[in-house]
This record gives sequence, structure tokens and C-alpha cells, in this order.
Amino acid sequence: MLKNAREKLPTPEKGEDRFQIPKVKGQIEGSKTIISNFNQIADTLRRKPQHLLKYVLKELATPGTFRKNAVIFGSKLAASRINEKIQQYAEEFVFCKECDKPDTKITKEGEVYYMKCQVCGARYSFHSKI
Repeated sequence: MLKNAREKLPTPEKGEDRFQIPKVKGQIEGSKTIISNFNQIADTLRRKPQHLLKYVLKELATPGTFRKNAVIFGSKLAASRINEKIQQYAEEFVFCKECDKPDTKITKEGEVYYMKCQVCGARYSFHSKI
């Protein structure tokens, strides 16, 4: 019975993963870029939107603010550049360095930040660039 059940399970296609970061959705208005799904992206990454925004703003060297449910960048930016910076953020602050799973939590003890993996139990410190 177990063998029959396993045969009926769908197999993931190559390159398909259970964890996918949503692409940014937004528009350019004048000299500003407005991203409407920034909170959804932060929720997917299980990180605070402020932390993610601070990283992206620093990496893109542009001003920006939260307004209601959207983020407004102070310059025209291509969605591909913003997606690239969000992917870099995920690699640095979300994915475990040991097992490469996204199930991590960030804690602060004193002045040191730690990232602990909920899957393999790995724990390591890092210096926050932001």
C-alpha cells in the first residue's frame, strides 16, 4: 500500500522548490517607484518589512519610505534590480548556510545577532550590515 501511495504522489519538476520569493509588483510614477507587495515579500521571507527595506535601500543607494501597504523608492528602479537585491537579502539573512533551507530565525543576544535553523539546528553569529 505504501509503495502504491508513493507512486501516486506528484513529483516536483526540476528547478521547482517549495519556497519561492514573490516578484515585486509596482509601477513608476514620475521619478518614484512604488512597490505594492513589499509586505507580502517580507511575510514570505518571515522577516520584518523594516529590516528588508533597510537592506534594499542601502544596497540600491536610494531613499524610500513605507506608505500604508506600499513602499515608495525615491528614484526610478527596474523591478529586476529590486528582485536581485531581495534575493541577495534572502541568501544572507534567510537561508541556512548548512542545509540551505529558509526555515531560520534571527535573534539578538547582547550586541551579537544569531541565525538559528529550525530544520538542522545550526546556529551561527553574523554581523548585521544594516
